[in-house]
Amino acid sequence: MTSTISADVVGQEERDAAAAAGVAVDNAGLAVLQTIRGYGVDTVFGIPGTHNLEFYRHLPRLGIHAVTARHEQGAGYAADGWAQRTGRPGVVITTSGPGLLNALSAAGTAYCESRPLIILSPGVALGAEFADVGTLHETKDATAASGAIVEWSRRVTTAAEAVEAVHDAFRMFRTGRPRPVHVEIPLDVLEGPADVPGADREPRPHPGLQSADGHLVARAAALLAGASRPAIVVGGGSTRAGAAVTALAERLGAPVVSTLNGKGVVAESHPLVVGAELRLGAARDVVNGADAVLIVGAKVGEAELWGGVIAPQGSVIRVDILAGQGQKNVASDVVLVGHSEAVVPQLLDAVGAGTRGAWLDLDAVRADCVEQARAFDEVTDRAARLIAAELPAAAVVAGDSSQITYLGMASAVRQDEPHAFLYTPAYATLGYGLPAAIGAAVAESQRGADRRPVVCVAGDGALMFAIQELATAVEQRLDLTVICYENGGYAEIQQNEADRGIAPIGVRLAQPDWAALADAFGGRGWRVRERSDLAAILAEAQGAGGVNLVHVPAELFA
Repeated sequence: MTSTISADVVGQEERDAAAAAGVAVDNAGLAVLQTIRGYGVDTVFGIPGTHNLEFYRHLPRLGIHAVTARHEQGAGYAADGWAQRTGRPGVVITTSGPGLLNALSAAGTAYCESRPLIILSPGVALGAEFADVGTLHETKDATAASGAIVEWSRRVTTAAEAVEAVHDAFRMFRTGRPRPVHVEIPLDVLEGPADVPGADREPRPHPGLQSADGHLVARAAALLAGASRPAIVVGGGSTRAGAAVTALAERLGAPVVSTLNGKGVVAESHPLVVGAELRLGAARDVVNGADAVLIVGAKVGEAELWGGVIAPQGSVIRVDILAGQGQKNVASDVVLVGHSEAVVPQLLDAVGAGTRGAWLDLDAVRADCVEQARAFDEVTDRAARLIAAELPAAAVVAGDSSQITYLGMASAVRQDEPHAFLYTPAYATLGYGLPAAIGAAVAESQRGADRRPVVCVAGDGALMFAIQELATAVEQRLDLTVICYENGGYAEIQQNEADRGIAPIGVRLAQPDWAALADAFGGRGWRVRERSDLAAILAEAQGAGGVNLVHVPAELFA
């Protein structure tokens, strides 16, 4: 990469216009985006605004595809879906003030779910901080506001600092717990000349994977190998260690239970896998009944336990990139600090060769899980299993914080690879599913012949949080199926009100004509009026191409 843009790339008309506006063509916007492009990111999400155009100027010449969301929150969730399907950090470009603040719900999600995200925003010019003079989009302290949400937020003073912040972000994504960052570039710095040599904009070498202490690995391996009832719990921090975790489970005969962020780390078709069912007593009983438990990249938080407790009878071995996670939520006997994709192979070597059969009847455990999931809400469970049965086996499924997802699809959909079930189990935000599916569909469209179909299944209340993003999906010419499971509003909150003796307040929602709404956005709407029509309509909608929304009333499954 070079630090200047040559005349054959930038036309004279553009250079003249930039000069007239007092803008350098090789500015901080270019330097930052060249750096990001060097790390393999070829897609960004956001909305162009008055103050961020010196980011957008450079996207075409750098070969970066810009996806314009209809709300910055949607841009953030779409970037999350794209990141999960590509393995590269999501990047969001906002404008100053409201644009940035609109994206902070997505930033909070990425922080809570440990996902890599870079938010780039302009800010007030150097020297104008806290001026309170009524400038456009003036915000008291955008960096501090963002810093309260993300891993770190920096207001830089030079293009070189901005480039260094990008390098620091990618280093953190590779060596630590991946979480969102925010870089605020003052408007005069963004538009001014970038005194950053080309070599400084190039990606830096991968620092390498961190292995665990050998003595601790030997101790952990002895506990696992000597156990008669071992079990493994995998979370979002294990997604790059799937092959090694699978091999270790087979050697130990260890059942595997995953968090929802770890769903598919070990293929859910594997005979040792219980599933992403920590909220169910039958799955927790497997873990708690073990005499040695290996927890890989999982915080095992209360949001996934639904009031249950993980308290194994025997030893607990933890694998995590952060030492501070070792005793969090579950007390551990051995903490192995390092990258899961380095540490689990260490354990595999130390445990030795051979295979064992499972120490309990996992078919019976999985059957118990099915019954317990059904008991939460029989109607939603029935709907989810009928819907899941009609989805392609390879489908990437995005869900929202709606009952059809956490009471239904989380159990009904079985995935054989990680990051194929897009959800936010801890942050549990509404409005995530549709834009995340859009980001995933953008990623899949870039795969060519190897792309997988993408389906979003969301409740009506959740879907309305982001319905404007249907326009984004149509504009991007995506193949995307959206299934709206309509139960009349916020059904869980209505039940919460009833449990407290409160009559329904603000939870029974007016419904649009969902199919007509999809048509109005330029997609195609479908109505399921009889349960017997579900399979045929879903098949036709998924085969039609383009953006298709299928309205499925919950009352059909009562």
